[in-house]
Amino acid sequence: MQEVAGLPAGRALDLACGEGRNAVWLAAQGWEVTGVDFSPVALAKARQLADARGVDVEWVESDLRGYVPPARAFDLVAIAYLQIPEQELAAVLGRAAAAVAPGGTLLVVTHDLLNLTEGHGGPRSPEVLTTPQGVAGHLGELDVERAERVLRPVDGAPRPAIDTLVRARRPA
Repeated sequence: MQEVAGLPAGRALDLACGEGRNAVWLAAQGWEVTGVDFSPVALAKARQLADARGVDVEWVESDLRGYVPPARAFDLVAIAYLQIPEQELAAVLGRAAAAVAPGGTLLVVTHDLLNLTEGHGGPRSPEVLTTPQGVAGHLGELDVERAERVLRPVDGAPRPAIDTLVRARRPA
């Protein structure tokens, strides 16, 4: 929310939207949102959440490893906690970057590799964990504004989780 709060509402694409919390939040902020996920169960929950909050979201059932969004069509493309091996993630990130409109933003948040040894929770397989430099390296012609590790408090945990956060823009 913090990374998106200052952006003017436009068209948003939430890749790996899961149960739709981010997509629904964006729609409530005035964004025209498309949420994409491979799980019909998650998308059913997302539809229920959108209905309960009184917002419209276009839901698309698709595996991101084969999904190709329209080029340069979205003012915001967001990917939060997609857990696939780096080679597959690189392809998804490339297609996500291509979907960012001129002047638009790509926001990627994932579980960081350091989380295995220094953080709390998250996947235990290093093959699905990332680094800021690794994510930023797959964004093609986008200008990387922020690529860093961020700490995320976890209720009741002795230490925070460590995430990779990358924010990039396509020049206008």
